[in-house]
Amino acid sequence: MFFTYIIQSDKTGKYYVGFTSNVKNRLNKHNGGGVISTKLGIPWKLIYKEIFKNKIDAWKRERQIKKYKGGNAFKLLVGRVA
Repeated sequence: MFFTYIIQSDKTGKYYVGFTSNVKNRLNKHNGGGVISTKLGIPWKLIYKEIFKNKIDAWKRERQIKKYKGGNAFKLLVGRVA
């Protein structure tokens, strides 16, 4: 199984979208400073995830979410309905 996830920084309020096969381990890596692009936003919290049967579908969903990041569709996912 694979997951597409959205995390939010408690420090900056910014969002990060990614995909992984283990959400818990990936979140620990983000919060441990092991991901350069999220290092300055520690601590991060998981706010959304979707489950997929394969890596390609999870990756495609990540790309889709990143394309509308900040728009109404993104706000619906993270619970900030416009």
